[in-house]
Amino acid sequence: MSKLVKFGGSSLANSEQYAKVINIISEDDQRKVVVVSAPGKRFDDDVKITDLLIQYATQVINKDDYQATLDEIISRYAEIANAYEVDEGEFSGIKDTFTNLAKNNYKNDEYLMASFKANGERMNAKLMAAVLNSRGMKARFVDPKEAGIVLDDINPNAANLLDETYTNLENFEYSDDEKLVFPGFFGYTNEGNIATFARGGSDITGSIVATGLHIDVYENFTDVSSIYAINPHLVDNPYPITKMSYREMRELAYAGFSVFNDEAIIPAIKGHVTINVKNTNRPNDKGTLIVPEDEVNHSHVITGISADDRFSALYLHSYLLNKQIGGTLTILSIFKKYGISYEHMPSGIDDLTIIFDRNQASDDTIHALCKEISEAIHPDKLEWIHNYALIMVVGENMAVSVGSISQIIRPLAEKKIPINMINQGASKIAIMIGIDQEYTDEAVVSIYNQFFKED
Repeated sequence: MSKLVKFGGSSLANSEQYAKVINIISEDDQRKVVVVSAPGKRFDDDVKITDLLIQYATQVINKDDYQATLDEIISRYAEIANAYEVDEGEFSGIKDTFTNLAKNNYKNDEYLMASFKANGERMNAKLMAAVLNSRGMKARFVDPKEAGIVLDDINPNAANLLDETYTNLENFEYSDDEKLVFPGFFGYTNEGNIATFARGGSDITGSIVATGLHIDVYENFTDVSSIYAINPHLVDNPYPITKMSYREMRELAYAGFSVFNDEAIIPAIKGHVTINVKNTNRPNDKGTLIVPEDEVNHSHVITGISADDRFSALYLHSYLLNKQIGGTLTILSIFKKYGISYEHMPSGIDDLTIIFDRNQASDDTIHALCKEISEAIHPDKLEWIHNYALIMVVGENMAVSVGSISQIIRPLAEKKIPINMINQGASKIAIMIGIDQEYTDEAVVSIYNQFFKED
């Protein structure tokens, strides 16, 4: 069996965390491939390297003084390098790379930003390979260009993978006696420019590489010992999920389960790769397995509840809206004009609600959007709902359980929590509930207690 291990930013924040990672890699010969994020927070009020690089890039774009930011970035890597007595010549290359970011030429500012961000992972992978070699392990840094990880050039800071990547990875040559160290988060366009996935993209890289190299198990090391049925900050001793399906994880991650990126599941599905979410600080804990749906056998009707309050909604009421040919198309065309994609669109004969990520639009954009829709559709009522939250209740057993919806809704009714929208997906394993933001935590805990309280 072959394993890929991916380490998040908190697992690589400093030399102390590096020691845990080195032990994890060395204690299992099946761990052949390593994917790393950029160093994360060392303590609660700390700043992630990626955020420092964004600050550095912004200062360069604005022609502001960036030296203090650059010095801080380099010092974070130097602390790790010094702790492991990395050769000064090797570390000089890392230092020079960060310094030269401000001097290089870029296609535009978006590509500049992508390149700055990507080098957090790129330099950490180089540093990790150097540290492993210094500890007697034969390790090799693999740049995504060398491996053939190719992304499109539509948005260099939220790029999509091109299928040719998998062919390139299948043809990638390496020895069985070496550890491959890949940087997460980025690849290259066909023009040779660096482009990144969206934030959390190191999870995506892990899945892509595991699939392309035909790895059996993808161990995703983070700072929790399990994925829990609820946000562990909301209840004491939350129920740990030992095994869940790919599609359960996607549904839960979409609405707030940040422990694993929802887009990262897709390559793993393609390659039938088993994912194991584990804890860097407690590596012997079993963690949570993410597998195909035919391999799960849950004891509960639902597997988990997640929530996210990043949404807004546009509500329209217009009599005979369902009879208006092209009305919805007109509305969506206006959304497209303003660069806003919708997440969900529940409708009735006279009503339509369009739910979207409010981070996509400023207040000015929202005002202009509403004005244009009013002029185009002339609705009887148009209402903007800022404080919209979505709750996802997910479980493979929901598809075969009678009365699961009533069990979910009952505790909300008892708490007098108003519901704005209910939607069950075609897969029947997820129910989405729209509520006002102020009720989010109370609603999630109430549903959790309905199904898990006795545990």
